[in-house]
Amino acid sequence: MKKKWLAGLGITTMLVGSVLGGCSNSDNGDSSSGEGDGEKVQVTLAGWGGNPSEQKLLEQTLDDFEASHPNIDVKLEVISEQYMDVIKTRLIGGEGPDVFYLDAFEAPALVETGVVEPLDEYVTEEFDVEDFEKPMLEAFQVDGKTYGFPKDYSTLALFYNKKMLEEAGVEVPKTWEEFQAASEKLTNGDVYGFGVAPELARLYYIAQSLGGKVVKDDKANFASPEVVDALQPIIDQHNEAKTSAQPSEVGATWGAEMFGQEKAAMVIEGNWAIPFMEDTFPGVDYGTAEVPTINGEKGTMAYTVAYVMNAASEKKEASWKLLSYLTGKEGMETWTSKGFALPTRKSVAEKLGYDQDELRSALVAGAPYATVWSEGTNLPIIVNNFNNQFVSAFLGDRPLDEALKEAQEQANSEIESN
Repeated sequence: MKKKWLAGLGITTMLVGSVLGGCSNSDNGDSSSGEGDGEKVQVTLAGWGGNPSEQKLLEQTLDDFEASHPNIDVKLEVISEQYMDVIKTRLIGGEGPDVFYLDAFEAPALVETGVVEPLDEYVTEEFDVEDFEKPMLEAFQVDGKTYGFPKDYSTLALFYNKKMLEEAGVEVPKTWEEFQAASEKLTNGDVYGFGVAPELARLYYIAQSLGGKVVKDDKANFASPEVVDALQPIIDQHNEAKTSAQPSEVGATWGAEMFGQEKAAMVIEGNWAIPFMEDTFPGVDYGTAEVPTINGEKGTMAYTVAYVMNAASEKKEASWKLLSYLTGKEGMETWTSKGFALPTRKSVAEKLGYDQDELRSALVAGAPYATVWSEGTNLPIIVNNFNNQFVSAFLGDRPLDEALKEAQEQANSEIESN
């Protein structure tokens, strides 16, 4: 994926190493109140970098916060590489930032260590927790406690080439059966009906569509018959029907590039693909729709990132003021105003018109029923082993059930040894 479009969401499992600027909780004195004593308090905020437009929006949001909170100064730190490794090292060393980004994928394991502050006691009625899209909020809740508030998200939607569908006499598919039939009609020469990403981060909701569980009791369970049966159509479409291809098979690096080059009539992508298409392939006329249903049930993935507080911060009151502004209605409206990321607050999405937007409304519609890319503390181990073996079945080298059985055994062996 093009990192510049994903960085604002943190949808890739994390970026990669150096810290721009230092951070210490002892900066600027030992005030924990944050405001009220006349002294200016410095709060450190750490995250990964986005594209220049996203960076400008964040800086504008922080400027607005400082203008309304004159006793709080925000020190923004951009960790451009190996984000989680750097954050973990600094938290362990007692030099972590006061507030920082946390991807839902990484949240369960980090929360378990005790370094993330529970936020429930800081929340007031005015903050309006009910306004958040429920799946995004629940991704940062553990045992009834809330450890972060999601700053933005994306679901997946069906992106389709209007001209190709019209020429093939194909309606926008609403069910997976219609989608497979449309893919067959749209495949022509070096153009495939479906540009597919054969990885668990994209296929998780499909894997569980027949009632199976990819993760059970924090261990890999993706070799179960229900999961194998749910994923088999992805394999069959590629190897038997030959109406799908992954981007690398047509010389592209990711789905939106394959779609923009018009080597795929349909892809299932996220909000990040919209600004990419606008900048890189402005001549392609396309539309979006909700992901086709499977067995009559709607489904999609969601990827979200929260602002969280360092449990060891000495400036918790000021940190909460910053965190609650960034995830509050005013700050979130500014941050998501250009559409690079979608607001996790329903009221903000409505105010900005994303729920009615020609391209983004399908993504917003998927939020209430989305499966968030987050599942227990061992998901990083589980996904690595899944991906390593699933692709061999996808390429036709071995049966899917055999590949996933080996991957599951290896994943659970690593989990047990840890």
